[in-house]
Amino acid sequence: MILSFLAWSPLIFGLGILAMPRGDGKGLRWASLAASFLNLALAAFLLTRFEGGKAGMQFEEIRAWLPSWGIKYHLGVDGISIYLLVLNAVLTPIAILCSWNAVTEKVKEFHFLILMLQTAVYGVFLSLDGFLFYLFWEASLIPMYFLVGVWGGERRVYATLKFVLYTLGGSLLMLLAMLKLAFIAKEQTQAFSFSLSTWKSLSLSADAQSWLFVAFFLAFAVKVPLFPLHTWLPDAHVEAPTAGSVLLAGVLLKLGSYGLMRFAVPIFPDAAVLFQRPVMVLALISVIYGAAMVMVQSDLKKMVAYTSVSHMGICVLGIFSLNLPGQQGALLTMINHGISTGALFLIVGIFYERIHTRDLSLYGGAVLKMPVLGLLFLPVALSSMGVPGTNGFVNELLVLRGVFRFNPWTGAFAATALVLGAAYMLRLTQKVMYGPLASHKMEELTDLRPREIVTLGAMVILIFVLGVFPGLVLNSSEAAVNAGLLDLLRSGPSGI
Repeated sequence: MILSFLAWSPLIFGLGILAMPRGDGKGLRWASLAASFLNLALAAFLLTRFEGGKAGMQFEEIRAWLPSWGIKYHLGVDGISIYLLVLNAVLTPIAILCSWNAVTEKVKEFHFLILMLQTAVYGVFLSLDGFLFYLFWEASLIPMYFLVGVWGGERRVYATLKFVLYTLGGSLLMLLAMLKLAFIAKEQTQAFSFSLSTWKSLSLSADAQSWLFVAFFLAFAVKVPLFPLHTWLPDAHVEAPTAGSVLLAGVLLKLGSYGLMRFAVPIFPDAAVLFQRPVMVLALISVIYGAAMVMVQSDLKKMVAYTSVSHMGICVLGIFSLNLPGQQGALLTMINHGISTGALFLIVGIFYERIHTRDLSLYGGAVLKMPVLGLLFLPVALSSMGVPGTNGFVNELLVLRGVFRFNPWTGAFAATALVLGAAYMLRLTQKVMYGPLASHKMEELTDLRPREIVTLGAMVILIFVLGVFPGLVLNSSEAAVNAGLLDLLRSGPSGI
């Protein structure tokens, strides 16, 4: 039952935190941090027991839940989900640490919601029953809604409503498609089923595949987010507290790309091939549009938010290349984006705590006042640019290889967009860190505190570890990704 312990322990600890005295802010913080580190230790133990190279699910748990509807409590982990679980476990204590001094009101509720969100994300990555997946998917909305809506900026109500309405609209389509699949399973197997393995084996007409694929795709595309369904993301990031931005960029966006990889493509292989080119076009637009929007922003946090639109577009390009290097690159992009962009939001939060502005025109010369931050900022920027030796290099190389195999012209456009990525990160680095002090606010800067060195330093270590040893992820995921592509072989997509 290790998966159940991993998934539910944050929520159980969170309920314990709710029972603690409200006035003990320091105790609440330490209890929440201890709970997150215990969960991280459990995730690390799971990783050591995981057998890399196996295609099937491991540590499966199957229990009847609503047998008349074929709904089961079914959990499992494979090479696609194992490192996403670890990413969730790593980012949660970092989110708690970066809020140590920033959150001073409703401390108990804040930390409960962080741990509740961790459980919901685990559930999405572990669920092998469609109904269970949907419940965890919707549950992830609740803590993020309150994290942004209560501890966010001045326009937090607008941002949260936009975020929830976009996500709920897509989720409703997915729920209807899931119910349709359950009824089709009833027709073909004489029993309702929400099992992912059963759905993969159903005989679906071309029209049915197309409509159902579109419903799933829209739900996941909103969460990625993919152009033109991305407009909620910059608002949510700008208004969210630092911890909310770290978790939103680090794990919440991955729910959409994971859903595409785990559900939409393998269940509807013919439709995935049919819509391959339109989706690739949308992903390419996201990559280029996101990079272009970064270049014209004056709000530091909004700049980082639009980098996510661009990077997650690269992820979707890899998934819909429908070949092994592209999809492995997409999986590595999910993990690496969570680390590098999460680190960028940490840095923005560090600046904002000190000078209370994100106006880029007031930034400049920060390295003169914060040499330690300057030392740690550089590898984060290099990672976002995809420089060799950092974690961002290998995933971009694999995605480009997969996209070029699909279509050389698409690959060429994608490579051009990566040049834009280097341009905006160099501009950001030069403007913020170097040159003379740009304003009186920069005079108020103080260098990193020990807690901040620990959180940001941990991210930098991960940047170099995955940059030098990408095989940690690639070797574990290859068999699982190959298994997911088997159903596509009969549809004959390009490049397999």
